[in-house]
Amino acid sequence: METVHYQDYKGKRVHFIGIGGISMSGLAAFLVDQGYTVTGSDILEGYTLKHLREIGVEVWIGHEPGHVHGADLIVYSAAITTMKENCEMDEAKKLGLPALSRAALLGQIMSSFPKSVGVAGTHGKTTTTAILSVILLQAEKDPTVFLGGKSVELGGNMRIGHSEYCVVEACEFSGSFLEMHPDIGIILNIDDDHLDYFKDMDHVYACFESFAKKITQEGMLIGCGDDPLVTKLLAEADCPTLAFTIDGNGDVNATDIEYDDMGNPSFAVSYRGEDMGRFQVPMPGRHNVYDALAAIAAARHYGVSTADIQGGFDRFSGTGRRFELKGRVDGITVIDDYGHHPAEVAATLKAATRYPHNRLWCLFQPYTYSRTKLLFDQFLTCFDDADRIGITDIMGGREQDTGEIHSMELVDALNERRNNCTYLPTFERATDYLVSRLEPGDVVITSGCGNIYLAAEMLVEKLTLAHARG
Repeated sequence: METVHYQDYKGKRVHFIGIGGISMSGLAAFLVDQGYTVTGSDILEGYTLKHLREIGVEVWIGHEPGHVHGADLIVYSAAITTMKENCEMDEAKKLGLPALSRAALLGQIMSSFPKSVGVAGTHGKTTTTAILSVILLQAEKDPTVFLGGKSVELGGNMRIGHSEYCVVEACEFSGSFLEMHPDIGIILNIDDDHLDYFKDMDHVYACFESFAKKITQEGMLIGCGDDPLVTKLLAEADCPTLAFTIDGNGDVNATDIEYDDMGNPSFAVSYRGEDMGRFQVPMPGRHNVYDALAAIAAARHYGVSTADIQGGFDRFSGTGRRFELKGRVDGITVIDDYGHHPAEVAATLKAATRYPHNRLWCLFQPYTYSRTKLLFDQFLTCFDDADRIGITDIMGGREQDTGEIHSMELVDALNERRNNCTYLPTFERATDYLVSRLEPGDVVITSGCGNIYLAAEMLVEKLTLAHARG
């Protein structure tokens, strides 16, 4: 079958099915900048759609066959591929319209940049991508960036540069990062996520192994030397490698970690024996040190000076939905975090123990039925650092509810361990419950990769209203 190339459709109409996704919206904005006419559809409104409409993209809420009429090229998200049917995709096939997956389009765009970085790993991709991007901005490299979150410094979830540099958050779901051929590949860690797609951990490892093999002899594979599976990949790689570690013997190493009053880490860094000084990340938690080291390693490989790397850290203010402060009302602090895998939730709550607080609350929205079921036992221990836990209904996302798992099962099992968990199915119920029980000094963390951030915003509004009423 003839390969579809997006560049053959410049000046024509490209229709995105599932345009509201964080990656899809960034790609849509890139094509608009390159002179394409872009339309799109999605099932829900979201903050990404506002920006797309502002730059001239026609967006429809809901899928209809007629939306693809007149389109020259179709781009579809990974979520669409997991659906049994989609009326727009079905219509596009009937009309014989050429189509590209999100991953294929992103891979083609990356291939046009001589110096491209793919940031992969189960956890920490967004933070690492954002830090590296800000460093390159500081060094006046003018990078193009595709980010799986929002960054103040980038002005959103992507940035269009005009240089040879491109930095991309490389998602492993459905093997999408295998469409990439980066100059630098970063693997932060390898964990048991997306098991609705991957058969088992052997399959997960094999996928990351394939990603590593995309790196040529002229490139560099950068990985965490404290992660056993990543270390194995580095040892087996056919290309040059760099390992980063904490208190180890990696090529890039962090030592002497200290935490400020807000739990933010600072640390000394050496690069192949060279003392680079101390760095600080404005986000709590030891896990963010690893993300910082990966960014430092990639920047130094590209010849960025220590002064510019340090300047990048000085500019970096964090990313949206990564321990993001949503508000403080009457001594109550509300923080939102993207953590949805048990390892991420545990790391966030561990980091929060260093954050000033009286009681630590976690309101968690499970995402997908398969993840909740497959990682059930891990979910039972990941909340151990929270004083109180609230669990909402599962957000199905790309999955249908088959009745095999329910949030109440998780609540009951958690209560058997510590009796500190409450089932709060809706955001309305959850926020009312919290408002009636929170006290000055309490910290609430809303956690999950769905729309739980709306609960955080709702909670701040209700606390503010309660304050106004006295």
